[in-house]
Amino acid sequence: MLRILDAKSGETVPAVSARRALTRVEVHTSGYDLTALRVLLTTDLLLRALELGGTPVLPLLTADHHQAELHAAATTLGIRPFEDGRDLAAGLGEAQVVRVTAAAGTVPGTGTVLGTGTVPGTGTVPGTGVTVAVAPADGPDAGVLGTLDDPAALRLALLDAPRGTAVHLGAGALDAAGRRLGRLRQSVAQWARSPSRPVPEKVRGRLRDAWEDDLDVPGVLGVLRWMENQPEIPDGARFETCAYADRLLALDLTRDLGRTA
Repeated sequence: MLRILDAKSGETVPAVSARRALTRVEVHTSGYDLTALRVLLTTDLLLRALELGGTPVLPLLTADHHQAELHAAATTLGIRPFEDGRDLAAGLGEAQVVRVTAAAGTVPGTGTVLGTGTVPGTGTVPGTGVTVAVAPADGPDAGVLGTLDDPAALRLALLDAPRGTAVHLGAGALDAAGRRLGRLRQSVAQWARSPSRPVPEKVRGRLRDAWEDDLDVPGVLGVLRWMENQPEIPDGARFETCAYADRLLALDLTRDLGRTA
């Protein structure tokens, strides 16, 4: 079961109380910057992890401004589509609720304080359910997303750090993430040429342990690196492992299949 740090209580708790019950996942953000994109990406991970665990979800986006830009960025980054939270949230009765928002603190370079006891963009104090806080990110303007040949490089750069740690994307960070992603995709394409083998149970267990422990994406990526250095794991199993992990990561790891000579 997915366990996550609840920003309201400061304790690690089950993300949902009833695994099979419909869960309303609300993303609350304001502005259009790298922090907002990181909040969207964290919400996407949460949605994917809950569904992998058998929980039906309904993703809702609540934002006072930049609705169109946020929806477009979500599509570009491979994020699940959001419904309009203001239109639907009130009519969903007793559905479980998980809220995702920016963490308390100041966005570097802006002076904007986030997460000070209210849901950004609403002016209301979160009610029942778990609240997931996301540390700020800074670096290039969010508009850089429209200039990238491979937006998944930005996805990887923003996800490759613990959710509670602030991220600074300095010069060259996106290029480095793109190169790292390219190498992994090439490996996956090469492994795909071998006969398929099941994901080893010990590897599957380590992946699930990582992402069910507070959405530990760096831990998931670490398992993939560890797997590469285990000579007893057949290449076909390496391929299936990456395809399985990509159900959470959504980095399009199988994109280069058929391109490797």
